[in-house]
Amino acid sequence: MKTIGLIGGMSWESTVLYYQIMNREVARRLGGLNSALINVVSLNFADIAERQRKDDWHGMGEILVDAACCLKQGGADCVLIGTNTMHKLAPEVEAAIGVPLLHIADITATAILAKGIARVGLLGTRFTMEQTFYVDRLASHGVECVVPTASQRIEVHRIIFEELCKGEISDTSRQTLQTICVDLFTHGAAGIVLGCTELPLIIKQDDVALPLFDTTTLHALAAVDFALDSK
Repeated sequence: MKTIGLIGGMSWESTVLYYQIMNREVARRLGGLNSALINVVSLNFADIAERQRKDDWHGMGEILVDAACCLKQGGADCVLIGTNTMHKLAPEVEAAIGVPLLHIADITATAILAKGIARVGLLGTRFTMEQTFYVDRLASHGVECVVPTASQRIEVHRIIFEELCKGEISDTSRQTLQTICVDLFTHGAAGIVLGCTELPLIIKQDDVALPLFDTTTLHALAAVDFALDSK
């Protein structure tokens, strides 16, 4: 079994999901007391969030590269950045390490195309919804994104940072997200991408009529595929 390297803590609420999903999937596949080999570097999200507000992507890039190098030095055979937003810095991280970086958007695009879908609604932080790094990465695979309106983007971002990253789950916020998903459908979305690793805490497939692409689960399962691949 190969060792998975995870840069987590952005926020730690979703890092918990990664850890559970990967260990449970290894146990399901191998049986017995088997669990995943995982190295984790968990960052202080307050520092990252403040740098995001200040648009200090260079500083965040240095932090992520240092974390990825620590994981590699600790024996990781691959690296995951456990957040969609910070994949803005994936090229810098990938260039600094000699092991595969499993890109969350590539994995998500593969799942979308497997469903025969070419146009999806994208929910995430304002960085993910408004900047081009994520939308363009999906587009490189032939997947088009529809994003919420400006006011909806502000509200989704607020729910993520002020509630989900603190472990707070609100029925009112769930209903808001459901309404936004319906609106995305009216604008041509045939599926919904949960493009923030905290969003699966509040939205499940049963909550929406469209196919839901849970990037946290997809990313974690891809890591298990890599770890158990004998090649």
